[in-house]
Amino acid sequence: MRKSAKHQAFNKKIADNLKKLVKKSLKAIETKDAKAKELLAQTLKAIDKAAQKGIIKNNTRNRKKSRLTKRFNKSTK
Repeated sequence: MRKSAKHQAFNKKIADNLKKLVKKSLKAIETKDAKAKELLAQTLKAIDKAAQKGIIKNNTRNRKKSRLTKRFNKSTK
């Protein structure tokens, strides 16, 4: 039980960080911030790592990445 509690805490930390990054990048994209591109790259990397660790599924990873990049591309036009 101790081990599963540790794993749960670790996974929650990564998932929370991922949510925070997604929200930050969406806000930066909407406000057309200059750092939006850097933040997007950081978020995409975090999404990949979360999928690699098994915290989110591969289809979820692909969907999140696709929607974020689509929004970014739309805002930069």
